[in-house]
Amino acid sequence: MKKIRFFLLLFLVLFFFKLNAQLAPVRLQCEHLVNPLGMDAPNPRLSWQLEDPRKGAVQSAYQLFVGVDSIAVANGKGDIWETGKIQSDSVLVTYNGKKLQPFTKYYWQVRAWDQEGQPSERNQVASFETGMMGQQNWQGSWISDSRDIALKPAPYFRKEVELKKKIVSARAYVAVGGLFELYINGEKIGNHRLDPMYTRFDRRTLYVTHDVTAYLKEGKNAVGILLGNGWYNHQSTAVWYFDKAPWRARPKFCMDIRITYQDGSVETVSSGTSWKTTLSPVVFNSIYTGEHQDANLEKTGWCTAGYDDSKWANAKPVAAPSQNIVSQQLQPIRACEEIPAQSCKKFSDSLYVFNLGRNIAGVSKITLTGLPGTVIRVKHGERLYENGRVDQSNISVHYRPTDDQDPFATDIYTLKCGVEETFSPHFNYKGFQYLEIVSSKPVELTQNSVVGLFMHSDVTPVGKIESSNPVLNKIWEAANHSYLSNLFGYPTDCPQREKNGWTGDGQIAVETGLYNFDGITVYEKWLADHRDEQQPNGVLPNIIPTSGWGYDWANGPDWTSSLAIIPWNIYLFYGDSRLLKQTYDNIKRYVDYIDRISPENLTDWGLGDWIPVKSKANKELTSSCYFYADASILARAAKMFGKTEDAKKYSELARKIKEAINRKFLNTATGVYANGLQTELAAPLFWGVVPDGMKAVVAANLAKRVEADNFHLDVGLLGTKALLNALSENGYAEAAYKVASQETFPSWGWWIVNGATTLYENWPIDAKSDISLNHIMFGEISAWYYKALGGIRPDPDHPGFRNILLEPHFVKGLTHFEASHQGPYGMIVSKWSKGKRKITYQVTIPANSSATLTLPAGKLKEGNRPVGDNQFIKILRKEKSSITLSIASGNYSFTF
Repeated sequence: MKKIRFFLLLFLVLFFFKLNAQLAPVRLQCEHLVNPLGMDAPNPRLSWQLEDPRKGAVQSAYQLFVGVDSIAVANGKGDIWETGKIQSDSVLVTYNGKKLQPFTKYYWQVRAWDQEGQPSERNQVASFETGMMGQQNWQGSWISDSRDIALKPAPYFRKEVELKKKIVSARAYVAVGGLFELYINGEKIGNHRLDPMYTRFDRRTLYVTHDVTAYLKEGKNAVGILLGNGWYNHQSTAVWYFDKAPWRARPKFCMDIRITYQDGSVETVSSGTSWKTTLSPVVFNSIYTGEHQDANLEKTGWCTAGYDDSKWANAKPVAAPSQNIVSQQLQPIRACEEIPAQSCKKFSDSLYVFNLGRNIAGVSKITLTGLPGTVIRVKHGERLYENGRVDQSNISVHYRPTDDQDPFATDIYTLKCGVEETFSPHFNYKGFQYLEIVSSKPVELTQNSVVGLFMHSDVTPVGKIESSNPVLNKIWEAANHSYLSNLFGYPTDCPQREKNGWTGDGQIAVETGLYNFDGITVYEKWLADHRDEQQPNGVLPNIIPTSGWGYDWANGPDWTSSLAIIPWNIYLFYGDSRLLKQTYDNIKRYVDYIDRISPENLTDWGLGDWIPVKSKANKELTSSCYFYADASILARAAKMFGKTEDAKKYSELARKIKEAINRKFLNTATGVYANGLQTELAAPLFWGVVPDGMKAVVAANLAKRVEADNFHLDVGLLGTKALLNALSENGYAEAAYKVASQETFPSWGWWIVNGATTLYENWPIDAKSDISLNHIMFGEISAWYYKALGGIRPDPDHPGFRNILLEPHFVKGLTHFEASHQGPYGMIVSKWSKGKRKITYQVTIPANSSATLTLPAGKLKEGNRPVGDNQFIKILRKEKSSITLSIASGNYSFTF
């Protein structure tokens, strides 16, 4: 009997241990990054997910430990901060412990308790490391090689240092006006490209932190810097006047390398006038046009110890670009994919054209052998002339060259020695599919001589779409390619013609970005750019950052509502209100400005429904809809942050705007807005302007209008944001899918069946203007796949997908569809397929979250049981055409 009791007790212990072992906090992040270096945030955000495969799994409590001793933290002791056990399901917590010190590595751990009060046993230890934490901690001086902004070659800088002790750790903190590459003992540090990110340099300058421990050694070391112009010293001329930017100067930098030795002592190697400088083989570099290199000017060993720099000059002291030097805390730009050429056409032994097979943003890498002094010109473009050569006419239209020395989207290389050489730009990127290589002397090239490097902010993919419609799948892929091609530390419109941070394109595409990629850090940086560019009266420019261009055209609420719409979407997708709070006063100034210039609560300030198929919507209607959206977001934010008077004021303003729009544009007898165009009906529905009692009528009119247009698009930029959503959200998902799945002009599918691998700027492929072939502005369709076909939406009352709103539409044109999204709580999956007599719907709700699921009415089962028999499912309401359920975390399979 005692043996039986012993084994029973042992079984119970092992059983409960197994349950505990299933519960684990995972994916620990600080400031939405994994183990970041160089943090400046005094109160960083700590976040995690709960891993627990059990249905109904919920975190009932958590405890955080932060300390400088990793072993102590791993054992549940934090000498910097211990929260104690907090009864909460939150997985995003702001640090509130002792004051963080600069140059310090902190370790942290979270312990979680499940719904039964059992603690997690598998607790990871993560880290974050502080950087400067203030201007006063810099020791280096700002230096350059010259003050001549017209000087074309990029400068080298070098410094030799002798380190006499055993090194434990070393960090390089590099602040730059322009761009840089760091070298130590002959090796390039890291794989970042185009660091630091583009900002309004005279108002905010970024510094980058590198772990250089492995590159330094006891004894003699050499440190080298190569500087590039970037947007800081724009030597090319185009219509946006970046060559006239108020911050413009010769590239400059300030650096501290902080070295910690085994004995605990610290030494800092800093930039100063003792550094030596000379010109590099990069004889010209422009972020906008191209890069020129002369291999004959190479200085072999320039960044190694013992190199003879006796003929180099001393660096010059210069002023800092700004007094606001802060850490760059976002995913860096990288060359994320190497794309081999798909074909090579030889016209002669000095003229070749290569095709990558897809449109990308980035650079080319050329490997070849030629006679010394041979000049290679590599021209990039998106299309070809009929004769097979590269056509740049669609992307060079805004370039205003002053001579023939800076050809558009063209790299120029001068060969050196008659052996194999490889060239690729350091400080440039382009948008292209084709390369035309012209040489001054014969060269022999093959298909393997050229690769394309796809560059972009290296944001983690978090979404996936797969369906029975191959064109739909290709549209989703094309949208992703265009989104990434236009993400370089800020969202851009196109990677070739402009590279500008157009606010309208950015706010239209934000949901597409967030469903597919973990982009919060890029958007937080871009909204800081917004705050830097906003004028005291509240006005924003249409491109951000800007040299000063764009404050007086195309910068109305339909574009610069990015200031409100993006922070609001970040809050919805991440459950993180910090960006909205940081930007609150800016949104308020902006809304107040529009209010001042709009005494009738209507505004026609803006660019309107840009690049429509044929019909142009009423601009006052669309701009006023965005004015309403801004006021509504501001009112919600005010309520969230306890600003009671503001909440009342802007709720009332939103009500007045809504009434003014409906009074002027809505025909209450017919349910038609303005002239009844697709955008004119869709925008009021999408932005919530339509009175509740009129929604069904207006939606029916929109469906009729779409049918009258043969289920094809007749919208521009603003309409593509609203149209599909307005239809599917108001009972017309079938009509929306018919529009979305068209393969004849005008449609997204029309581009794809005609060979597009990215989204275009204009609906006609042969348009005479506005025809970039890599634009994200019409990319809302990708987000619509998640929202309508997958039915996945964040719940504003429980943001960050703490509660998921699920309402998939099983449209007739598809036999199966799957959408997945990795949200702050884990992976969400919405997957359905059709059989002969039933639809199977499978859904995954991550641990510690829940979902509100709406499905069509019918004989609904989960597994083999009626839904009412499942303890993890509650029926919220039954209606004639639908049933709404509340479901706990877990995996489910519904049939009906």
